[in-house]
Amino acid sequence: MSTRELSLQSDISKMRTEPDGTFKRLDASFRNFIQKGGKFEPEKGAYSALGLMSYLSKAMTPDRYHLYVSYACPWATRTLIVRRLKGLETFIPVTVVSPRMGANGWPFSQVDSFQAADEDPLYQSKHVRDLYIKADPHYTGRFTVPVLWDKKLHTIVNNESSEIIRMFNTAFNEFLPAEKAALDFYPADLRAEIDAVNEWIYPSINNGVYRAGFATTQAAYDKVVVEVFDALDRVEKLLTGKDYLIGDRLTEADVRLWVTIVRFDPVYVGHFKCNIRTIRNGYPAINLWMRRLYWNNAAFKDSTNFEHIKTHYYWSHTSINPTRIVPVGPVPLIEPL
Repeated sequence: MSTRELSLQSDISKMRTEPDGTFKRLDASFRNFIQKGGKFEPEKGAYSALGLMSYLSKAMTPDRYHLYVSYACPWATRTLIVRRLKGLETFIPVTVVSPRMGANGWPFSQVDSFQAADEDPLYQSKHVRDLYIKADPHYTGRFTVPVLWDKKLHTIVNNESSEIIRMFNTAFNEFLPAEKAALDFYPADLRAEIDAVNEWIYPSINNGVYRAGFATTQAAYDKVVVEVFDALDRVEKLLTGKDYLIGDRLTEADVRLWVTIVRFDPVYVGHFKCNIRTIRNGYPAINLWMRRLYWNNAAFKDSTNFEHIKTHYYWSHTSINPTRIVPVGPVPLIEPL
């Protein structure tokens, strides 16, 4: 791939929209699954970046798979939350990139030393795009996070968050304590309801805020922003008098929606012009649901870094915010219970 082509795929400021000004997100490219009998077996170990020879010589790490994320990215945060909920921290290590995405995409800390960002411990990559090119030298898609990496085969297993969280939900149960293995965030008896809710929350809210924020015509923006708030109104009715979206238990539907809602007032209201209402002042049921998960569940709170979130959006999207000034508010970033 030429330098120009790499730049087009890495630089978020060069993101393309449709002729009518609408933003359309491209599908993820690596869609493999960790499963018994497959290319990517569920394993607790034991491969390092040095590969099979290290394994044979016993110079090994206790893990085969590695997760690359950004705290800023809602899709990546989904995977952090489910990883923590399921107790996978001990054998799926995480590397966090800097939130300041420039012309070369997501950087590791050796390129951009930012608080709570990491170096790539496996290959000393400078940017996430280096991993994609290592996995496939002819890759022509976008260089996104999360990335679920296989140290044994030195390649990307999957970069689609909705599929990674389902793998985390069940693929490693045999290695987990009974209480963690028993946790099921996509239970068979609720799957139809979960799928139905995900089907409209994703385009209208999860991706809807981006469609509003990256719209390049007034007409495109006007249409999408109304869709976002119509969907939020619908969620408000769903959550009124309830602790969770589906049934009386935490499911992946909550995780998938929550990562957008926790970013809404700090980022999407101002930066993406989703300012018809705020969550804290316009949606009491959604706001209470969001705060309960944040303050009462470490998987949600510890996976949320507001400094990374605000810095990424306001610093990286120069087509929207050319001054790169990061606003101070809202105060507080999330209200107490």
